[in-house]
Amino acid sequence: MNASSIRLFILNLYILLISSTSLATTATDMPLSIETYGSLPAISRIQLSPNGQSLALVQNLNGSLVLSVLELKTGKKKYLLKSDNVNVLLGWYTWVNDETLLISARYPVKQGFNKYTRTKLYRYNLATDDELELLIKPRTASGEINAQIQTNVISLLPNEPDNILMAIGFDIANKPTVYKVNVKTKKRTRIRRPKPHVVGWIADQQGHPRISQSNDEITVYYKLYDQEGELVRKLWSYEVFEKEVIHILGFDKDPNVLFIRALHHGRYAVFKVDLQKPEQEPELIYADEKYDVDGSLIYSPKTHKVVGLSHKGENDNKIYWDETYIAFKKALNEAIPDANNTIISMTKDLNKYVLFSSSAETAGDYYLGDRTQKSLQYIGSLYPKVNEKNYAKKELIQYVARDGLKIEGYLTKPLTMKAGNKLPAIILPHGGPMARDSSGFDYWAELFASRGYIVLQPNFRGSSGYGYEFEMAALGGWGKAMQNDLQDAVAWLNSQKIIDESKVCIAGASYGGYAALMAAVLHADTFKCAASFAGVSDIERIVKNSRRYTNGKIVQKQLGDNYDELETVSPVNFAKKINIPVLLVHGTDDVVVPVIHSQSMAEELADNDKDVRYVEIKGANHHLSVQSHRIQTLEEMVNFFDKHLK
Repeated sequence: MNASSIRLFILNLYILLISSTSLATTATDMPLSIETYGSLPAISRIQLSPNGQSLALVQNLNGSLVLSVLELKTGKKKYLLKSDNVNVLLGWYTWVNDETLLISARYPVKQGFNKYTRTKLYRYNLATDDELELLIKPRTASGEINAQIQTNVISLLPNEPDNILMAIGFDIANKPTVYKVNVKTKKRTRIRRPKPHVVGWIADQQGHPRISQSNDEITVYYKLYDQEGELVRKLWSYEVFEKEVIHILGFDKDPNVLFIRALHHGRYAVFKVDLQKPEQEPELIYADEKYDVDGSLIYSPKTHKVVGLSHKGENDNKIYWDETYIAFKKALNEAIPDANNTIISMTKDLNKYVLFSSSAETAGDYYLGDRTQKSLQYIGSLYPKVNEKNYAKKELIQYVARDGLKIEGYLTKPLTMKAGNKLPAIILPHGGPMARDSSGFDYWAELFASRGYIVLQPNFRGSSGYGYEFEMAALGGWGKAMQNDLQDAVAWLNSQKIIDESKVCIAGASYGGYAALMAAVLHADTFKCAASFAGVSDIERIVKNSRRYTNGKIVQKQLGDNYDELETVSPVNFAKKINIPVLLVHGTDDVVVPVIHSQSMAEELADNDKDVRYVEIKGANHHLSVQSHRIQTLEEMVNFFDKHLK
């Protein structure tokens, strides 16, 4: 039985969760609307309460994201927080116990020319609260600081369901004090005073801050403490971007067992460390022959032991080493074959669970499972109108760059494409650049493919996931070989005889926007047009501005500090050389890549009488968190490509 037939077979009363959205699409030759692709997910981030009686989820209600709780037995639903993604943004949330949700919220703040985000942590108790209550706040009358980040939970204390451990800089700015906080009474007890050089703590599951993190410009230091708070020894230190980097993933149930991520034969792998045996080499737990191991640890809600980890591998996204979970996952894959099936939430007794399943037929569906009843009930979909009749899907491909380096990418072809067709194409590099595209649903690629364009998303050198040397090519590599990889992607497409090589454009966001602009500078013979959302245009400006912040040295190490050289790879300095149409879209509230980057680029292009369209979206941020901003951006992109490629 495939995913689509399962959706229809088990459709039930949970339709009330998404009653505002259609579940099916009538077969038609017309593509889905831009609004369909540009809308925020209809439903997402579902979590079961530990006892399985309630379900927390995020719904899209007319463009706003609303966190709500559903009582499964009665069907009663309570709306907790409405996020417009402008004045308030929903952060993470989690169940602490059967009755209590913790909810983080982000609030954009503007002070003079500075823009930043402040966070707050709320509590909602199903039994006692009518609305959200602020869980923790500074005691300003006692001289405490109104810390910028007030949501840093370092342990949920699985053995103490009414308490959590938090690290907040109420006493010294950016130097956290550790508190035990009671989620029922909202009382907090200080258990660790701030230390001058400590910027973060990692706690074991017993509630003891065991590992401190200190930073010195580009160097990170970890120190180990015992459960009484006494220093044991220095653990590790490393410079960012160097091979000695250690990522601490977390403690096992045993407070002396720690999981870390470090290099193994040139790729990141997961190791287990016995903290009582400093002379013993870390034990290799999991390595992938093709990719870096990423993601986070998976804990059993029943035993609190580490049972696996999330990982963007080639064929799966969660790896288990616990036999119970391995058998369970195997059964799910047999029930829903040819799909990526991910257990995203389980009850404490491991009986009920939430499954997220994506495949060639769906962008992603949520199911509520019951192992005792052997039932699987459909809850809702990320994009209900996307189905096997209109989902173009991605194909993993590989091409060889001009210097012989192998590059992976994801190819999306229009469903209307016939054998022998040569279609217009769009190269769509990801942001980061130390990130990667993966096989999941991508609303940009799907929209462009639905409009008749072949889309290729290259994981060019400098992308993460392909080993240390591959990723470190991003250091000082902007506008160089990384850029050539994108032109080489077009050469590969042309060799497949599926594109009209005279009709190829490039588009991207953030670093991808930068790459699009540099392609207009360097490779106008390959690309007919270039579109940038929130793209970097002036690397020198980024490096100079970084000197005002604590990560300035890291930015310099990543991008370089030779201003003369940075000028040569900044598109804003080469407007005169650009002879293809350019689209620039940028939000005024972008705190990652300030809007001045597109403003300056547009001004330089206009001064040189170039073909440029500049669209400034008031209030839009770097991530297009607001649905209307996302739709507007996509409309501009589609109109631009239709004008220059059709």
